[in-house]
Amino acid sequence: MTALPQPVALFIAIAADAVIGEPGWLYRRVPHPIVLIGHVIAWADRSFNLESATAASRRRAGAVVCTTLAATAFLLGWGLQVLLLSLPGGPFWLGIAMSTLVAQNSLYHHVADVAKAMELSGVEGGRIAVSRIVGRDPEALDEAGISRAAIESLAENFSDGIVAPIFWGLVLGLPGMLAYKTINTMDSMIGHKTPRHLDFGRTAAKLDDLINLPASRLSALLLILASVVLRGARATGAWRAVRRDAARHKSPNAGWPEAAMAGALGFAIAGPRRYHGVLVSDPWMNDGGRWQLKATDIRTSLALYWRACAMLGIVVAACVAL
Repeated sequence: MTALPQPVALFIAIAADAVIGEPGWLYRRVPHPIVLIGHVIAWADRSFNLESATAASRRRAGAVVCTTLAATAFLLGWGLQVLLLSLPGGPFWLGIAMSTLVAQNSLYHHVADVAKAMELSGVEGGRIAVSRIVGRDPEALDEAGISRAAIESLAENFSDGIVAPIFWGLVLGLPGMLAYKTINTMDSMIGHKTPRHLDFGRTAAKLDDLINLPASRLSALLLILASVVLRGARATGAWRAVRRDAARHKSPNAGWPEAAMAGALGFAIAGPRRYHGVLVSDPWMNDGGRWQLKATDIRTSLALYWRACAMLGIVVAACVAL
């Protein structure tokens, strides 16, 4: 693995995902890589997360499963990268493989679907659409709640779904991207503080927090830079919100892109919200901003998001030029 093909391949990956996204005709015939990873994690959860075991045993089993699956993903990624780079036009094929682990196009459409559903069908349509991308109780959401939920998901997944895999791709190539997505998927599936997963998923949750630290900070910076080129957005507001509010978020990472997006656009997001009937009193990101948001505010957030994706592409292009 040489250092040069990785930035070239990553630039191809960003461009391919922006233009093509996740083609339905393909993934109706073959499973998406993340779907395959999810199947393996679900099997490991069923097989090794035994309810009859002690809490300590479940923690040990979870740690072994997490490290084994991450290491296996890294080795598979390494083997695939070596194979692809040995082909004529290797960086192109490597970039196409990498593009399956970048979610900028699909994230845009999932969030845009929420705005479209509210515009066409009102609050009821918005609740159905937003329930596909967030875990909070949709029936408790009004127009403002739906809009904030969609914008929060956009900001957080900009970090987790785009910046983080690209960052680890620059550092470690396809092996780093595949290992990252495996850990991130484990966190989303088993990294919850529920009776079943509190112990078994602890390693996955802690490791996911750790590997997302650099990307969350970079995501905030990209959103601040993007706000410079979006009319009506304020880079100073984004910077101020990040400095004041990011560290107040319950997550060590989610607060950075959420505060940056909220501060850039003058919104207040996060705050108290309800999950499975339980009210969670989290602090506001950009406290004091406008929280009565609408579908048009989702679309403004998407405009900022695409500019931040373009900024990321410029960073990767600069790495190619070095």
